[in-house]
Amino acid sequence: MANITAAMVKDLREKTGAGMMDCKNALTETSGDLEAAVDWLRKKGLSKAAKKSGRVAAEGLVAIAVEANNGVVVEVNSETDFVARNGEFQALAKTIATVALENGEADVEKLKNHHYPGGGTVNEAIANSIATIGENMTLRRAATLSVPHGVIAQYMHNSIADGLGKIGVIVALESTGSAEILSELGRKIAMHIAAASPLALDASGIDPAVLEREKNVLRDKNVGKPANVLEKIVESGLKTYFKEVCLVDQAFVHDPSKNVGQIVAEAAKAVGAPVTLKGFARFGLGEGIEKGDEPDFAAEVASMTKG
Repeated sequence: MANITAAMVKDLREKTGAGMMDCKNALTETSGDLEAAVDWLRKKGLSKAAKKSGRVAAEGLVAIAVEANNGVVVEVNSETDFVARNGEFQALAKTIATVALENGEADVEKLKNHHYPGGGTVNEAIANSIATIGENMTLRRAATLSVPHGVIAQYMHNSIADGLGKIGVIVALESTGSAEILSELGRKIAMHIAAASPLALDASGIDPAVLEREKNVLRDKNVGKPANVLEKIVESGLKTYFKEVCLVDQAFVHDPSKNVGQIVAEAAKAVGAPVTLKGFARFGLGEGIEKGDEPDFAAEVASMTKG
């Protein structure tokens, strides 16, 4: 039987919002498997924040660079939040975003080998900053968007400088209509994405494995019901799920009476041409980084007192 620690219970509680005893029971029933415990709580109807599963905090900065019909968002991580306020680190993150934009590069390994202004490569610039600042840093991910006609809108939440912050969003709107109106609409949609954190543009973009997992949760919560009834429940449940995680189906935060897809369709009249929402990228600083990857300072202190 797995040893269920207080830290494991705390992690599960932060991910799901369930009670401490429920979290302990879930971990016991799943032999300490955190993701399985999340599903166990969901099946019991005890999880209050299942969508937050797997998202934890990390340090560093998200940077955005946009020019004309092209945009990029990158995440550069550091060990502490102090570094995020360091001017040299901010310049590094911003410049990496610019390099990614100029080269249309979203592949991190390839981006590291691109020329960095002033000499050397991006990877060498990161190594130089590590040596200067004295803290480990990594270029974690990058995403690019472009449209032949239209705009790439942006929004940075918790911004600490121009194009730098904790949650960065870029949105691609394709249209031959008014760029000014498109930009305003795009910024509002980007703000929505920052707040609502959709998983995909529409249902077709949902990872099949994630979709199957959702179906299994719905089936397990309604086990024992006739097959025809069960499938209708699953179908209905998926429609509700899509409204929660698919951008075009989400209730627009600026006007909850309509979904984002309706808002975009209705914008054609004001813009003067049809508008198509082509894609988006949302980077929340540190999301998906496991806490187990972080230093266990308590263990370090304990080890230093031995012997």
